[in-house]
Amino acid sequence: MQIRDAVESDFAQVLQLNRESEHFLSPLDLPRLRWLNHMAAYHRVLGSGGQVDAFLIALREGCAYDSVNYRWFAQRYPCFLYIDRIVVAAQRQGNGAGRHLYTDLVGFARAGGAGLVTCEIDADPPNEPSRRFHATFGFKEVGSQLAGASQKRVSLQTLVLQTSGAV
Repeated sequence: MQIRDAVESDFAQVLQLNRESEHFLSPLDLPRLRWLNHMAAYHRVLGSGGQVDAFLIALREGCAYDSVNYRWFAQRYPCFLYIDRIVVAAQRQGNGAGRHLYTDLVGFARAGGAGLVTCEIDADPPNEPSRRFHATFGFKEVGSQLAGASQKRVSLQTLVLQTSGAV
């Protein structure tokens, strides 16, 4: 398995993976994916031989992103890297794909001077596997809010990093 920057030819597979996980994520179509990709500081895929088994999209502060969760962090933190979404194909879950992407992302954040990585986790209804996964990396809850059309409660989480660059 290889982690590399996402390219346009990956987008059909990225959209398919997103559709399979929409009960946890917001919907995504091709124009919105292109828009996110343009703003993203980090949009990488994990796979081999042209197969995309997982992807992660993250944005730095200062983006014109309309996510209520992104805006929550932007109102509170001057410097951060926000994980918009990560999806791992069902057949790859539990095999370390998410851990590989997060490890890569944390290295990227440190190298880029982002002293804080942020994300949200579904709290009600709960996404217990995601909560446990994020806890292993050291994410801590810093708030919660209602989000999305379904008004589900999300846990807003941060991971404080030691950086090698300026914050």
